[in-house]
Amino acid sequence: MTATYLYCLVKAAKTPSVAQAPDGVPGAGAPDAILVTPALWMVAADVPTDLYTGPGLEHALVDLDRVGRIALGHEAVVEHFAKQSTHTVIPLKLFTMFSSREKAAADIRARKAAIERTMKRIAGAEEWGVRVFPADRSPATSVPADAPAISGAAFLAAKKQARDVARTARLAAAEAATHVFTRLSAIARDAHQRVDAPATAATPPLLDAAFLVPAEKRAAFQKAAQREAEACQRAGAELALTGPWPAYHFAVAD
Repeated sequence: MTATYLYCLVKAAKTPSVAQAPDGVPGAGAPDAILVTPALWMVAADVPTDLYTGPGLEHALVDLDRVGRIALGHEAVVEHFAKQSTHTVIPLKLFTMFSSREKAAADIRARKAAIERTMKRIAGAEEWGVRVFPADRSPATSVPADAPAISGAAFLAAKKQARDVARTARLAAAEAATHVFTRLSAIARDAHQRVDAPATAATPPLLDAAFLVPAEKRAAFQKAAQREAEACQRAGAELALTGPWPAYHFAVAD
């Protein structure tokens, strides 16, 4: 038995090409573009129910390696269609499934108005990710074995000075991260800032943001990001830029 797995929704006047499309999630059939409403297509594949429903799905969700392979397969298909320049693509969440293609299509038709609003919002734009981390500039606090003896008062004063320097550095890096979000948001059509650090993050970023950038502003955005990276470096922070991606953070069609 099989279920219908959905990768994304595509707005296109003609059938989106599935030629050379990636295999998709493990165990799935070939991705197919199915017309749902005029100019709106769903990209779907058949998946075995023993792997993607019930105990099989429960087992997959606790196997991080397997979830990672599924996520990579899902993303590869979404990006394949997003790269077709005449399309607007709404990426769907991992494990979006229905018992049949008919039920999947019915659900999409029921949300047609919300989907159209989302398509209009993200049309002609791409997502870029920006993270800002504090640079590793911790002042030394140990005393060399051959260092001359110092008084207790001098030692405490040195410790306080080190703490003050570290605090000033943290404030400068945090201020730089705030400026990054403000300045890049001015170029983007929309911006999203994550405020909850991932549970596995050893060093939470000072900024974890996604920007919806019109394609014609890509070069301007990249140049601005480079300028901000240099400013961050001077302030004791590091900026990482990723993209372009499909509009994952801006394509909510619920």
